[in-house]
Parts: sequence; C-alpha cells; structure tokens
Amino acid sequence: MHKGLLAILVLGSLILAGCGQSGPLYMPKDAPQQHQPQ
Repeated sequence: MHKGLLAILVLGSLILAGCGQSGPLYMPKDAPQQHQPQ
C-alpha cells in the first residue's frame, strides 16, 4: 500500500510541476536569415 501511495504522490507532483510552465504554444516561424558576404 505504501508503494501505491508513493506512486500517486510522485505522479501528482510531476503533473502539478508541469502546470504553469510558460512558453510558446506554437512552432515559431524561422526568422529570415540575412546573408552577409565575406
């Protein structure tokens, strides 16, 4: 029973840790690259 409770606590903490993670929800478009002659 202790292993089941531990598994629930670990999974719950991982799920809650994922909440609030900020970042773009889309794939950003590639910025046009400027070609510089050398």
